[in-house]
Amino acid sequence: MEENVTDVHDALPATVEPERCELTHRLHPVTGYIHPGLTPLQARWENFAAVTGALDAAGVDWFTVRGFDDLSTAVGVHEDDRERVAAALTELCGRRPGYVHAVQPAPKTPAGPARGDDPKTWAKLAEADVIRAVWYHTEPTRSLVCGPGYGCDIEFWSTAERPEADEDAEELPLDLPEQLSAPRANRVARLIPAGGEPVEAPGHLFTRAAPRIAGALPKVRTREEFTIPLFDDVDFPVDVVYTWVDGSDPAWQRRRAEASGEVYHAESASLSRYVSRDELRYSLRSLHMNAPWVRNIYIVSDDQVPEWLDTGVPGLRVVSHKEIFSDPGVLPTFNSHAIESQLHHIDGLAEHFVYFNDDMFIGRPVGPQLFFMTNGTARYFPARGRVPQGEISPLDTPVDVATKNNRRLFLDRFGRSITQVMEHAPYAMRRSVLEDMEREFPEAFRGTAAARFRSLSDHNIASNMVHYYGYFTGRAVSTTMRFSYVALAAKDLPGRLARLLQRRDRDTFCINDTFAEDDDVSEQNELLADFLEAYFPVPSPYEKAPAGDA
Repeated sequence: MEENVTDVHDALPATVEPERCELTHRLHPVTGYIHPGLTPLQARWENFAAVTGALDAAGVDWFTVRGFDDLSTAVGVHEDDRERVAAALTELCGRRPGYVHAVQPAPKTPAGPARGDDPKTWAKLAEADVIRAVWYHTEPTRSLVCGPGYGCDIEFWSTAERPEADEDAEELPLDLPEQLSAPRANRVARLIPAGGEPVEAPGHLFTRAAPRIAGALPKVRTREEFTIPLFDDVDFPVDVVYTWVDGSDPAWQRRRAEASGEVYHAESASLSRYVSRDELRYSLRSLHMNAPWVRNIYIVSDDQVPEWLDTGVPGLRVVSHKEIFSDPGVLPTFNSHAIESQLHHIDGLAEHFVYFNDDMFIGRPVGPQLFFMTNGTARYFPARGRVPQGEISPLDTPVDVATKNNRRLFLDRFGRSITQVMEHAPYAMRRSVLEDMEREFPEAFRGTAAARFRSLSDHNIASNMVHYYGYFTGRAVSTTMRFSYVALAAKDLPGRLARLLQRRDRDTFCINDTFAEDDDVSEQNELLADFLEAYFPVPSPYEKAPAGDA
């Protein structure tokens, strides 16, 4: 499959000022701008383009700085141009209301947005080393607002003082070039030659939250020092794999009824495990908004396709169970453990991929570094929960049963026990690790794949086993992320969803059915539908256009 460049680039350059609106952001009234298909990367670009356009119009020389923040941008200017910068942004904010504030030194007390055309604002910023300019961007529903976190920083670089030679050292050369000194640390250098020539560089070098593909973002003006490859750049492709089922499909229900029989635990066959609340649509939106660096997306299903899914979009493929099961004779299967044991058989799947259930979401813009170290090592996220000690018990949940089976294998193979389950968050994996596991534990894979419903012989390969095996063999490392787990059965569900929506500060979150009786869940469905539409209001490229749209 060809490299997939999302439509980030096409959405970025703005030639016409968007429609204005009035917003309330963190209790403060602000002027905003409406973009029908807004993404965080677009908001980031809009602010960068506004600032650099104003500097160009004023004849101020600038260069893009490779900073630590993946959401905001930064440009360097000489401190001698401070007054011209202030005049240029004052004029721009007078025509197109925007806001400015000090970044360094950081304000001692929180303050509301300060209009960039107010002379009093600039008087307070007269000695700031770094200031941020921001325009608030939203989409038609105004649920998603990209504010100061996506602003453009203006760094005032100074001429570095010529170092004095030590008495015992050789005399410094007279032709030592003049250098510029950064007002704060960045990812490359504190000093650069003052007379360096500007160069153009791919925009993706300046954020890890964008696709690392030529043309994914517009080129920007910078200095040569900021174009070098860095040790913490991810330069390998990352794919995403989903498993999905439509439990309301009559054909699927018939197949399940024909295959059903006695199961060891009520949770194993509970129909609530298969209720579809359109989560996949919104999980894909979360990728489009917050992880556009994903190369290809594979949706593994039992020959089912969501009616809203546009399967013709480059970089997306629906994969049948029949394509990946080593022994198709065990199909159909209704055991997620069985399906997960075969994911690495997907044709064309990248070495590095992230496995999602459809109830998992990316909550804010992140880079692939959340899931993989830049040397290729996968990251995994242990939970606080512990697997019960002892042998398998009839009281064990299917997850505990499968993890106890994993524990037995690892004790025999590595002489070490495992005690933790993983967060129900996206699982980062390496295809080669799964292939090595299948060669080393063929019976575990065959037995799990052959169980049509969750069984006492299962291994939870994707959600547990691969991560510990990767650790034992030096290819995975334990870490943490900002994660939230919300059970739909929680009594305080409305409050939990409201907090998630208001803060938007989770790297990932999961909204899970857990085990529930097959009763009326209409209230839960309504709450979830409203929440997901508010959190992810912008359709992804993977959705068919609504009927009647051109």
